[in-house]
Amino acid sequence: MVNMEFFGITEEDLYLFNKGVSHHSYRFLGTHPGYWDDTYGVRFAVWAPNAREVRVIGNFNHWQGDSHRMERLGTTGVFALFVPHLCEGELYKFELIGSNGQIIRKADPYAFQSELRPGTASIVANLDGFAWSDGDWITGKHDKSVYTNPMLIYEAHAGSWKIKGKEDFYTYEQLGNDLIPYLAEMGYTHLEFMPLAEHPLDQSWGYQVTGFYSATSRYGSPKGLMRLIDDCHAHGIGVILDWVPGHFCKDSHGLRLFDGTPLFEGADGKRAELPLWGTLQFDFSKQEILSFLISNAIFWLDMFHIDGLRVDAVANMLNLHMDKPPEMYTYNEYGGKENLHALRFLKQLNENVFHYYPDALMLAEDSTAWPAVTSPTYMGGLGFNFKWNMGWMNDMLRYMELEPHDRSRHHHLITFSLTYAFSENYVLPLSHDEVVHGKRSLLNKMPGDYEQKFAQLRLFYGYWMTHPGKKLLFMGGEFGQFDEWKDGDMLDWMLLEYESHRSMRQYVHTLNHVYLETPSLWERDRDPGCFEWIDVHNAEHSVISFIRCGESSISLIAANFSGNAYDSYRVGVPEEGSYSTLIDSTLQQYGGPADRGLQTYSSEPVAWHGRNQSISIQLPPFAFMLLILK
Repeated sequence: MVNMEFFGITEEDLYLFNKGVSHHSYRFLGTHPGYWDDTYGVRFAVWAPNAREVRVIGNFNHWQGDSHRMERLGTTGVFALFVPHLCEGELYKFELIGSNGQIIRKADPYAFQSELRPGTASIVANLDGFAWSDGDWITGKHDKSVYTNPMLIYEAHAGSWKIKGKEDFYTYEQLGNDLIPYLAEMGYTHLEFMPLAEHPLDQSWGYQVTGFYSATSRYGSPKGLMRLIDDCHAHGIGVILDWVPGHFCKDSHGLRLFDGTPLFEGADGKRAELPLWGTLQFDFSKQEILSFLISNAIFWLDMFHIDGLRVDAVANMLNLHMDKPPEMYTYNEYGGKENLHALRFLKQLNENVFHYYPDALMLAEDSTAWPAVTSPTYMGGLGFNFKWNMGWMNDMLRYMELEPHDRSRHHHLITFSLTYAFSENYVLPLSHDEVVHGKRSLLNKMPGDYEQKFAQLRLFYGYWMTHPGKKLLFMGGEFGQFDEWKDGDMLDWMLLEYESHRSMRQYVHTLNHVYLETPSLWERDRDPGCFEWIDVHNAEHSVISFIRCGESSISLIAANFSGNAYDSYRVGVPEEGSYSTLIDSTLQQYGGPADRGLQTYSSEPVAWHGRNQSISIQLPPFAFMLLILK
């Protein structure tokens, strides 16, 4: 290495990168415009240890790299070059000569911006200089625990929430102008975007990435995304990014066989290949891959002020056998199917994210019963602070799809989740995965006629909102999207021309705001003392009732999952007093048949459900009721 430093890249930078502990490697790898020795230009750097030679090609040299050969920096595997007089906006790629002489043209793994598909070049970009105005938001996160406050997440796909026409997308700024006020009015605390890293195929929804450091150019520039996030923070809305560290797509300009060898993926095809997805898994045993991925997580929180990451496919990373045929099984050094290198990666990922950003959200999308996912690593956990409760979601959707007369035989599906609800910090997800590929929309999963579908969806949402755990709803669910999500079209906003869908959105609006204003529903989410069954065993009538307790408040919930009316349904209550209804899903204003207003019930000294006091309530078919002790 020349003079122990190459245009700002130090030996320490490279040493830490090679050791797997460089957490800001995007600061020296990739492209960086700037002045060196009073000359303005662009420094290029790329990791390609098995390449014989690496060149920079682009518009500036007519895509001929002979005059722009990069220098190998010792034994680090990194090549670098400073090109004077280049500016932002230049298109470029790396041209690598493999060990056998083959010529390979690749996009920059650390590019901050990428060419709009079908173009595959990288773009020289400078992410510095954005005028952030979210200082109060960032400071406020220190004073507000995510565990003892409400969390209501709206999951959105930027390319189909609203669009101008076929593949004519809103820009980040245009999307923010409509989406942010909508979320604020509806009461959502967080916006979760499906992946925004650059990807070549729209239909992958962003889950097959080529540019891990590039905000996709479909919706504009990186600073346009920064402006959207800054505006979210100005409206009190946190932003979570769906992040995909488990695998990458095979497109020729991407990471596959990057320097002519399986560099980012492993050499063992059985372990690297993910046949169900048609992608390749990262080789978590390589130290440089740890630097690449952990730096990428830090990058989104650092440069884009993202508030947290939903980490995709944790189960797939941890299990060497998942979604593979038996002939592709491999085993760890102890003969087990656990991917010990991925386990190490996830622990180091969370340790470092929380080291730099103690108030971050790290949400695991994990469908297994792996223990202690949301426990600290020093206690043997994976170190996330939230986990999607896939068990609750699967049980409840299976239950809600049953014909009402069959539900009494499957009562455990709505009660079993409380046996483990406090074992992790859970988010209850009603995500995009549940409304695609023939699974039908949430509304259309409900059995019965049109009115019964709406009634049962309101009931389902009520139980979801009052069950312990934070909440996530995929876009369109708030107004009863009837068709499955169509990634190439925008949501069916025209449904709001119909009273039933307007009423559904009004119900969700009210439910959201009641949730936000009712501390008993979120103050003690991880505390088993926050929940108490009143009647868990009434399978015959498909009715459940329970209590949620806050620090100084009590809520009572009754839910009738049957198609039968119970005009005088008696419920034992925790103490004497008046119980006022906050939500009644059967009211006409929400699309139901009941023309009464919200009711108040005074307790009576009638022993019921093992309690000295009780109330008698009207419980129509598919009714959800939330009451609060005054």
